[in-house]
Amino acid sequence: MATLMTRSRCLSLPSRPIRHMRIRRMFLASFIALSACSANDQSRESSGGDIGGTLIVPTLGDARDMFPPFVADLGGRTIQDLVFDRLAEIDTTLVTSGDKTFTPQLAQKWTWAADSLSIAFSIDPRARWHDGKPVTANDVRYSFRTFVDPKVGSPAAPLLTNIDSVSVRDAQTAVVWFKRRTAEQFYDVAYQLVVFPEHVYGSIPAEQLHTSPAARAPIGSGRFRFVKWDAGTRIEVVADTANYRGRAKLDRVIFVVTDPATAATQMLSGQADFMESFPIDQVPALDSNAYARGVTIPQLGYLFLAMNPRARKSKTAPHPVFSDLRVRRALSMAIDRQAMLQNVFGNQGRLSHGPFAMTARYADGTLNAPPFDTAAAKAMLDSSGWRAGAKGMRAKNGRPLRFGVMSSPSQFRRRYAVLLQEQFKKIGAQVDIEPVDWPASFAAQDAGDFDGLLSAFSPDPSAGGLKQSWSTSGIGANGQNFLGYSNPKVDALLDSSAYTTDAAKSKAYVSRAFRQIIDDAPGIWLYDLFFTDAVSRRINVTGMRSDEWWAHLADWSIPADKRIDRDRIGLTPPKR
Repeated sequence: MATLMTRSRCLSLPSRPIRHMRIRRMFLASFIALSACSANDQSRESSGGDIGGTLIVPTLGDARDMFPPFVADLGGRTIQDLVFDRLAEIDTTLVTSGDKTFTPQLAQKWTWAADSLSIAFSIDPRARWHDGKPVTANDVRYSFRTFVDPKVGSPAAPLLTNIDSVSVRDAQTAVVWFKRRTAEQFYDVAYQLVVFPEHVYGSIPAEQLHTSPAARAPIGSGRFRFVKWDAGTRIEVVADTANYRGRAKLDRVIFVVTDPATAATQMLSGQADFMESFPIDQVPALDSNAYARGVTIPQLGYLFLAMNPRARKSKTAPHPVFSDLRVRRALSMAIDRQAMLQNVFGNQGRLSHGPFAMTARYADGTLNAPPFDTAAAKAMLDSSGWRAGAKGMRAKNGRPLRFGVMSSPSQFRRRYAVLLQEQFKKIGAQVDIEPVDWPASFAAQDAGDFDGLLSAFSPDPSAGGLKQSWSTSGIGANGQNFLGYSNPKVDALLDSSAYTTDAAKSKAYVSRAFRQIIDDAPGIWLYDLFFTDAVSRRINVTGMRSDEWWAHLADWSIPADKRIDRDRIGLTPPKR
């Protein structure tokens, strides 16, 4: 599922307000101190071989949701995937057609029907929920029904539309029925359907699930089990020692909410163990740092300036500036995207071609955003009634060409906001930069309370994930199409792409959808996301994927001779 930098995964990791910095520093220092004091008193049950250790992960934002039907942010997606399982797991190639790149997870095997319109999944009889109850086929059926229930309003529902139903053949066999044969029908169920226990959540009315306390204390079947969520501060998971797939090698993982500068300092001083998107200006320091090293993997996301077609806080009234396609196109041509990229990232940046990253399998490098042409941009504004005054600033019917650009605490987005302000001024548009923290950014996005918003999507490996952000089916209270972008041509092309079994035709349909979205100019495509992650030199890392760095976190390990005090506390946390 795609993610707002979640399930298309939305992208910059959310940063949190600086006012919490002191609390976070105090927590980390206290944890390390308590670990040192209690290390000699704790059980040594996990100290042998490559089993044991604590991983501290500074994150730039708290999770919004971690119960699978509602997950739409990166923080929530991370916890979801550690605590819950799917029927099968995709490998690092991220090939989404067929089932050859998938390995068993909850399903120990599966059998295709002769007509390929159903798949029978045999649930591993060893699989248990973290409360000890067995995982059954009923849980699979219940999970699917919950995801697609309109009362639930899951942002992942548009990704499950080719699944007709799930039936229960017996306690250990769930049969998934499809509406039609497609190249990605196995992916649709194995990647998008996260399974959760009916006996825990089934008695909660669908419309109350999102606000239920049970959704904030998830019980899954993954190799990590949920321990604690201190909202705005930290989330902790620990190894499930009796897990049917084997216990996680790490004892615990603690996600600590902080800001980029503090997180980088913690990584370089050995106080933290993994940081996604290490500050680009400090990456060279990782080459010689004694505690951390850099790791780079391809990303699937992109950043763009979203232009709200409706008036702020309105679901129906047109925006006084952005409702006009000619204005949106003019603004797209008014900026020198290549110069901006060089200004912010030097030679490391990757220019965006449209609503996709060039690392995606379905990318089309022949497509491009509108060219930089200020003369054409000014002419288009003139023709749409926005005339320049004595000082060069434009107005229409007495209204200035003025709008806000909202930016989260990301250092890159903040710098882009300033550059956009400067370049738009050259064609007579006044930009008010609106710096906000991540909670305020999400709130504004949900309420439509913005003019322009620097946003990022990190879609799924399949082009089908585009439905969440760019199809009519992605519009809704919990949907990820926060712009409300809707074009029947795009809807039809994305459907055609999903339903064909011909890979070349599928990509051609997607390219046509991209071309139409670019022509409609709902946003200005700025750059493809790319990260250098920082990881502790004492950690053995395995299985990082472009869509999820944490995909195989349960197999990360800390050799016994590299462990420090916080690694030796065992599974029993120190008393506070």
